[in-house]
Amino acid sequence: MLPSPAIRLLLRRFALLLAVYTLLRLGFYVLNLVTFRGIGAGAVARAFVHGLRFDVAALLWLNLLLVLLSLLVPVQSRRGQQWLRGLFVVLNVPGILLNIIDWEYFKFIGRRLSNEWSTIGHDIAQQAGQIGLHYWYLAIPLAGLVYLLWRLCPMPTRAELAAPAGRGRWVQRGVEFLLVVGLVVLGLRGGWQLKPLRTGIAFEQQPAVLGHLALNSTFTVLKSFDEVQIDRVSYFPTTTVLRPALNAAPLPARTAAPTPPDNVVLLLLESFGSEYTGVENGGQGSFTPFFDSLAVAPGARLMRENYANGRRSIEALPAVLSGLPSLMDEPFITSSFQTAELHGLGEILGRHGYNTAMYHAGSNGTMGFDMFAGIAGMQHYYGLNEYPGGAGSPDYDGHWGIFDEPYLQYLNRRLTATKQPFMATVFTLSAHEPFSLPARYKGKFPVGTQPIHPTIAYADMALRRFFAAARREPWYAHTLFVLTADHTSQSDRAGYQNPLGVHKTPLLFFRPGQPLPAANPHRITQQVDVPASVLDVLGLAQEQPALLPFGASVFDTASPGRAIFRDGDSYFLVHSDFVTELTNKNEVRLYPYQTHFIPNEPVANPDPVLVKKYGDELRANVQFYVNGLLDNRLYK
Repeated sequence: MLPSPAIRLLLRRFALLLAVYTLLRLGFYVLNLVTFRGIGAGAVARAFVHGLRFDVAALLWLNLLLVLLSLLVPVQSRRGQQWLRGLFVVLNVPGILLNIIDWEYFKFIGRRLSNEWSTIGHDIAQQAGQIGLHYWYLAIPLAGLVYLLWRLCPMPTRAELAAPAGRGRWVQRGVEFLLVVGLVVLGLRGGWQLKPLRTGIAFEQQPAVLGHLALNSTFTVLKSFDEVQIDRVSYFPTTTVLRPALNAAPLPARTAAPTPPDNVVLLLLESFGSEYTGVENGGQGSFTPFFDSLAVAPGARLMRENYANGRRSIEALPAVLSGLPSLMDEPFITSSFQTAELHGLGEILGRHGYNTAMYHAGSNGTMGFDMFAGIAGMQHYYGLNEYPGGAGSPDYDGHWGIFDEPYLQYLNRRLTATKQPFMATVFTLSAHEPFSLPARYKGKFPVGTQPIHPTIAYADMALRRFFAAARREPWYAHTLFVLTADHTSQSDRAGYQNPLGVHKTPLLFFRPGQPLPAANPHRITQQVDVPASVLDVLGLAQEQPALLPFGASVFDTASPGRAIFRDGDSYFLVHSDFVTELTNKNEVRLYPYQTHFIPNEPVANPDPVLVKKYGDELRANVQFYVNGLLDNRLYK
């Protein structure tokens, strides 16, 4: 059964729109060649093809009314089709305009348009005349493409106009209507994947900068409508005045990297809070006997005053891979800033010849981990789909993904098959609600007092078996292992139930082949210190673009260390003497620092010099973070 004339006409019009968006992408590419310098033609072509997915989603959102009316207005109605032709042009002019604006505006912000009207909309409105005169030439392609839409808009053929209306073909029309609805929903979602299409998925290809080419500005603007807006911060008049207060620490000077270079394995352990360990609690109440033993083994360095930069799994990856804390309500991965310039360990080590990969035991698409892996420069991503048997494997937990023990054994086999040097990040998942265990381990671990406790003990056992297997592999002796948690979870220790304690996570560096640099185990550390610390141990010099200023190497004896996070409506800055709170009313409070504990009341009469010093440091970091994202100038 052939499609009805109305469906064929709609498909021809949609094909024209896809052709126009391909031309818009070509114009974007030509006018921003410097961004894509050195990238092969094959990779560029793949970005064009990948971009069709975003084009379909954006065009469907813009043209939902057109799709509906195309099914209702008879093909034989000349006047009705002329109205549809006008609607076709009117609905799509805004999308064309946005993409043409981005041909030039991208040069200034380094990312596709999103929610600029909420941040600099007033400035743009004031300077509209001047901007229009300066970029007058953009009106030429805009007029040309609008004319192209009108002139080439497919219209019914004479045969279709002369054909009977076919009022009796209700069955076919009903089937077609249901088919169109299904295809439209699929197109709006961007495919069958777990989560609807997001801007960050464009950056899964390598090099990640091609994500800007795959995207279109219509899509990024539409996606930003439901974003949580953040307001520009103005504690300091300029970035120049702000920078001294940032208290940023560059990488310390080290000797050249060893030959052969160390591999890097970063283990991001689900909900593996400090509260569950024995080594951080005087040996009491431990559910992690292996981790406790590894923390005091030769070649290990446990940072005992470490804090997570967020409270959610989705906030951990940007911190540990790119040094970006979570200082806004919405996670970076799902925000409109996910297309901003960001450089990760995968990209940096890839430039030094490393094979880089992200391993996640959960479903592909969960929390955008696969997407962010590409943003951070990871060359490969392995999720549930890539695990042998996938969700049909006996190792599947029935909820989230693969149980920790078999997944870490799988990781070991994958690493052994990977060409060295390599950098691998793995995110485990068993210590997550509903806290399930493999059937053969039911009743085998300490019950504890919280549902999470047996799964923490299981995760610790999985770690022990992973290291036992890895120890037999040739790559083990020259590998740097970094173990930390994404966030904390259930708590039954009163001393942890405060804004500092709920961020207290372990950070352990382990290098079995040679000693680590000296470090103060009681230095204040945080997740965003991981990138600088890894580069420091590897002996890699500071390079451009430089690391973000929020973290520092834990092995830098010249800097005191710190941690920064947001809790509720306040920002917190942790130093070894005081914890500084910056409230939403710009009030600064100091609390005496104790490991994982903040008292209820701040210091009554704090030293005004410290109040200003720590308050300005916290304000500077917040302003640099917020305005850096708004302006896409984190590396400027």
